[in-house]
Amino acid sequence: MSPQLRRVGAWLYARAENLLAAMLATMFVVFIIQIVFRYLLNLPIGWTHEISVVMWLWMVLFGTAFVVRDSEEIRFDILYGSVGPNVRRGMILFSSLTLVALFALSLPAVIDYILFMKVERTAYLKIRFDYLYSIYGIFAVAMIIRQLVLAWNAVWGKDATDFDPTKASSGI
Repeated sequence: MSPQLRRVGAWLYARAENLLAAMLATMFVVFIIQIVFRYLLNLPIGWTHEISVVMWLWMVLFGTAFVVRDSEEIRFDILYGSVGPNVRRGMILFSSLTLVALFALSLPAVIDYILFMKVERTAYLKIRFDYLYSIYGIFAVAMIIRQLVLAWNAVWGKDATDFDPTKASSGI
């Protein structure tokens, strides 16, 4: 991969992290607003809950699609770490192709459902549900691409380094 392409990828990754941090900050601010209005002013408001739920949904799916690295994903470390590199590559290939098949099979129905939801709106902010649920379509396509890259690397033996549980991250 060219150095210029790596720089662009690093810049896009940093912007995705920034967007994820902005979503978390938004969720935190509206959560505090909700507490103040409900318990200090005795004026419960619903739009803050709605924004919190939307931010949570988008944070999980957007973060998983674009920010969480493969090394930060949850694995069955005991089984994965106890086998050799060839078996590990086979496990990666099997799980990746299974996930690609499942996401690809569900994608037409997912897109159909997202498009169907344009008729519904949220209760307080009147945001169309197709806009809110569109993140799942993006997530599904991103997961298909990520899993295909993992399968490709497993087939060709790239990045097949020995598993080191001391270097595994929790993703936090």
